[in-house]
Amino acid sequence: MNLIVTQRLPDLSRGLLDRLRPMVAGRLKPGMNAYAEQLFIYCCFDREKVKALELEDPMIGIVLYGQKEIWFGDRTHAFPPGSVFVLPRKVPMDVVNIPDETTGFYVALRLDVPSLPEGIPPLSTAERLKGGELGNFGVPLSDGLVEALCHAATTIADGAIGETIKRLRMAEVLALLRPLPEARLLFRQSLSDEIAWLIATAPSEQWSITEVAEQIGIGASTLRRRLSLEGGSFRAILRRERLKAGQNAISSGASSIAAAEAAGYASRSHFSRRFRETFGTSPTGRP
Repeated sequence: MNLIVTQRLPDLSRGLLDRLRPMVAGRLKPGMNAYAEQLFIYCCFDREKVKALELEDPMIGIVLYGQKEIWFGDRTHAFPPGSVFVLPRKVPMDVVNIPDETTGFYVALRLDVPSLPEGIPPLSTAERLKGGELGNFGVPLSDGLVEALCHAATTIADGAIGETIKRLRMAEVLALLRPLPEARLLFRQSLSDEIAWLIATAPSEQWSITEVAEQIGIGASTLRRRLSLEGGSFRAILRRERLKAGQNAISSGASSIAAAEAAGYASRSHFSRRFRETFGTSPTGRP
C-alpha cells in the first residue's frame, strides 16, 4: 500500500475550519444533507467504507471533522480536518470516513460542480494528454482560495441571495482552482462541452469543423467520430451556441439585427427563423 497523507498549513486550515464549522452547527444528521443546490453536508457517527463510489458530477470537498481516506488502486490519500480535495465524476474509488475521536462524528462540506460557469474553460485536449489527473486529489490551500471557498459556501447556503451572485462566487473558486494540476479533475468536460465553450468565446466567427478540430488539437475526422459517440454533432453545437449568443444579446437590449450579427448570422430572416424554432418566439418577442 502506498499511503499519501496530504499536509496542510495549520494557519490556513484553522482559518477555514473556524469560518465553516459554524455553518454545520445544529445540522448534523447521518447521511447526505442538502444545504442548498450544489452544497451538501455529509455526516456519519461510525467509521464507514463506501466501495466503488462513482459520482454523477465532480465535487469539491472540505473535511470539517474527522478524517477522509480515498483509495484509488493501491494508493490511499488521507485528509484531516481543514483539508480540501476534489473528486472526479464516473471514476470508481473506495472512500473511508473516520469520525473524530473527540466529537465522535465525521463531517464534510461538499460542493458539486455539474457544469462550468461562464468564463471558466474546460480542460483542453492538450491538457488531458498531459496525464497526472488521477491520484492527486488534495488541493493546496492559499489565502485567496480559503477566502473564496468560505464566501462561496456561505453565499450558496443563504436562501436570500440570488442565483447570479451564487454563480459568481462559485466562478471565483473555480478560477483559483483552474491553474492547479491537483484540481484538474473538476474541469474534465465532454468533447461537446469543449467545442461549445470554444464557439461561445467568439460566436460570430465563421467556425468550421476543421478549424475547431485544429484548435482542440485533434483531426477533423476524429472530432466527428467522437462527437457521434457522444450523440452530438458539430452543426448542432454551433447552432445552439450561436443562438444562445443571440438570445443573450436580445436580453441585453440589442436589436434583432445586432443580435443576428452577434450570433454570426449574415441573414436576419434566417436568424429569426432559427430563433423562433429554438425558443418559441421571435427575436422581437412576438410569438
